[in-house]
Amino acid sequence: MHESNQEHILFLTGKLAQKRLQRILEEMAPTEFTYEIRNIGVSVAALMTAQMLTRRLTDLNGVNRIIVPGLCRGDLSVTSKELGVECVRGPIDLKDLPVFFGRDCKPIDLSQYDVDIFAEIVDAPMVTIENILGRAEKYRRDGANVIDVGCLPDTPFSHLEETVQKLHDAGFKVSVDSLEEEDLLRGGRAGADYLLSLKESTLWIADEVESIPILIPETHGDMPSLYRAIEQYAKKNKPFYADAILDPIHFGFTESIIRYHELRQNCPDINIMMGVGNLTELTEADTTGINAMLFGLISEMQLNAVLATEVSPHCRSAVREADMARRMMYAARRDSSLPKGLDSSLLGMHARKPFPYSEQEINEVSLDVKDPSYRIQVSEAGIHVYNRDGINTDVNPFELFPKLDLLQDDAPHAFYMGVELSKAQVAWQLGKNYMQDEELDWGASVYKKTEQQKDDDSRAAHSMKELRKETVEYKKEGSTLKASRNKKKKLI
Repeated sequence: MHESNQEHILFLTGKLAQKRLQRILEEMAPTEFTYEIRNIGVSVAALMTAQMLTRRLTDLNGVNRIIVPGLCRGDLSVTSKELGVECVRGPIDLKDLPVFFGRDCKPIDLSQYDVDIFAEIVDAPMVTIENILGRAEKYRRDGANVIDVGCLPDTPFSHLEETVQKLHDAGFKVSVDSLEEEDLLRGGRAGADYLLSLKESTLWIADEVESIPILIPETHGDMPSLYRAIEQYAKKNKPFYADAILDPIHFGFTESIIRYHELRQNCPDINIMMGVGNLTELTEADTTGINAMLFGLISEMQLNAVLATEVSPHCRSAVREADMARRMMYAARRDSSLPKGLDSSLLGMHARKPFPYSEQEINEVSLDVKDPSYRIQVSEAGIHVYNRDGINTDVNPFELFPKLDLLQDDAPHAFYMGVELSKAQVAWQLGKNYMQDEELDWGASVYKKTEQQKDDDSRAAHSMKELRKETVEYKKEGSTLKASRNKKKKLI
């Protein structure tokens, strides 16, 4: 029996993880809750699904909350309603359970931000409206608030007005980006929400249209002209943004950061935009780290918007990264904390704790396996493959593969093991988390599937597996194979 004034938590697990879960909970003692552990009939916790819980869980009297494995798939909010008990997805790795409870099982709130993202389509005059709408949808999915339609010098843009209208019809906010007066007038008259960019000499355009202007210096680095434009436009009591222009490294980068800082100090109440493309596009480095640093500066200066681009192939996920960076920095500033331990989306190449289990611990786990299915884990020592017949360890999959007892006519299983060992090798080399049957986590660099999409993939894979069992046929021997086989018979 448990005390009525304490929360009673039911931990769900699979057979192989049950002992480890028990040990970790015992090491956490004393806890502010009572608990029980149930294996609901799966060998590996990752095989658990939300639908399975509603079918197999009974006798929940006295249970205040259910913690399910982090890899359990499905919509737990539906399961919570059906069971009448809150179901919470726990950490993927059991070793993170103490930290998980240090946060009272509440995930970090990353839903808020205070920086808008303008995502630019830089070559809009040269592509079709259909193409523009497709890119805009991608940017919206990745977190963009405004679609920036870029104009090109000396390049006709006959479909500018129609582009603005079609984007509006699709529910987008739109900015038109040009230094040409005619482009800005056309964009504004077409109903663009924002105009990038107006200078002191072109500020008159703002009187001709309803668009919100982004103000920039008259010439590069001419901050007095920007301050005059700000002062002049502020008298209109209409919204605007100011942009001090970010410069590339070795071409004024540090000075440009100082300009932004001084602009915020001198104008604490205005909206400020920073175009981050001059750093992400013009620095040959992973953009996850660049965005993290930039948004740290943006957060400290409390800037209000960024203009992001994905022109260079290495910037293909820059908008998605910017979205995560702004949320992380906002949460850290809100809680007066370091931007650490909030989310791993900007850790694309490495993991903060890549090898949660030591070689010794994996060897101990392998002793409990009583079936022929292979398990794969990675530690600092290398890749470990084990089943009931023993364990093999190496850093090279080519050395491991011959030691595995794989049936010669089971090509699908051999293919599966090859893929998994390859993933494990990459994880070991880079220092990333490896979880068997799960894709490696590349953070914001790769679009993450929703739980529903994962469920759909799982069902599709199961259907294909069943179909293969029923319909697989091998192609008949060709003349080359027949000749080779006959030759071998003669030699025998």
